[in-house]
Amino acid sequence: MKNKWVLFVASRYIFKGRGSSPVLAVLGIAVGVLALIVIIAVMNGFQLGFIESIVEVSSYHLRLENIPPAKTGEVLEKIRSVPGVRTALPFMEFQALAKGRRTSQQAVLARGLPADALLRDAGMKGRLDFEAGAFDLSGADSVLLGTELAHRLGLGLGDEVTMYSITGIMSANEEDGGLDTFKITGIFRTGYYEYDCGWAFINIENKNIFTSENDLMIGVKISSRFNDRHSLEQVKKALSPLPGSEEIKFSSWRDYNRSFFGALRTEKLFMFILVGLIFIVVGLNIFQAQRRAVLQRREEIGLLRAVGGTQRAVRFVFVCDGAIIGLTGAGIGLVFGLVIASNIPQFFSLVESVINFFIGIINILAGLFGAGRAGSFAVFSPTVFYIKEIPSRILPYEVIIIFIFGFLSALSAAWFASGKTSKIQPAEVLRYE
Repeated sequence: MKNKWVLFVASRYIFKGRGSSPVLAVLGIAVGVLALIVIIAVMNGFQLGFIESIVEVSSYHLRLENIPPAKTGEVLEKIRSVPGVRTALPFMEFQALAKGRRTSQQAVLARGLPADALLRDAGMKGRLDFEAGAFDLSGADSVLLGTELAHRLGLGLGDEVTMYSITGIMSANEEDGGLDTFKITGIFRTGYYEYDCGWAFINIENKNIFTSENDLMIGVKISSRFNDRHSLEQVKKALSPLPGSEEIKFSSWRDYNRSFFGALRTEKLFMFILVGLIFIVVGLNIFQAQRRAVLQRREEIGLLRAVGGTQRAVRFVFVCDGAIIGLTGAGIGLVFGLVIASNIPQFFSLVESVINFFIGIINILAGLFGAGRAGSFAVFSPTVFYIKEIPSRILPYEVIIIFIFGFLSALSAAWFASGKTSKIQPAEVLRYE
């Protein structure tokens, strides 16, 4: 290879005679990549948890309203035959006031579902964690309550809850004014506070509860929620031959909580930018170190040019220097970032154990002098935050982007810093040597 000496010289420059600057540059890139991977993974864990709770439990990927009552079965059959559709479920819902043992009442959104909904909908099954009982809507008076709602009402498994419809959909014999009593067969947790404190599921087949078939809706789950527009057109096409299909109202998950999803996307973008500033700072340090290296090695650069090295080859020596720093730093940060992001609960437990160890020592010393004792430390306490453990979700394409960004920050800094090599003339540098 004609210029194989370039890599040899670059490796000697980076490992010989430059003090700790390459080490600091590598550590800077590694810390930046590690921090960004871990932060974005935790943010993904929180955000995707919220999004999936909304999409899988509440809004579905696609929603159909104004279904012709006589055509419900045929509509469901045609929707389920569309490629990419995982499941299609009928449902009805109404607003109600729920009352348990305590005197206070709680606003509830009661949704009617088929008794086999969890068997048909794997996505919902994955989001519902039953703390007591199970998904049992086999009885006409069965009801499933969110864990926070059950706690507020002072109710447990097997207790009865009274619900009063405030939207008029629930059966109301005239005497009780829409009052019905249900038996709790399951208490669930979704991880999304709004649902856990304000949702209940009942059996849609109970004709004593639901009287208006015109309020029937169909929720559709597809293989990928990002293909919702294409799937929506396919569903419309499949239903077009049915009489009355022109009255059906179609919508996708993007139409629900649009501002909330937009806020999450903006939050993640700004967090990415803010943490990414680490790479700019490290890149500037690499730029200054490379410029200093160019000035310190003017004689060596002049000698390389004098023995036949081209401007491009000499500049490439310093670019390779930056590439080695970038690849090494980004690689180290990538490995440690993935290890920590994949074991976030264990990592935070370790951090808490170390901090609480030192707090324990301080408490012992404080006890000797009669001072007050400090409490234990928790990064995310369940008494303050509505989580059991820190969620983490690693998205491969984001990890690749972070790795490339860390590598390019070092490479671009070295490229711009090495521009001065083209201004060094061998005759001027070696004139007095």
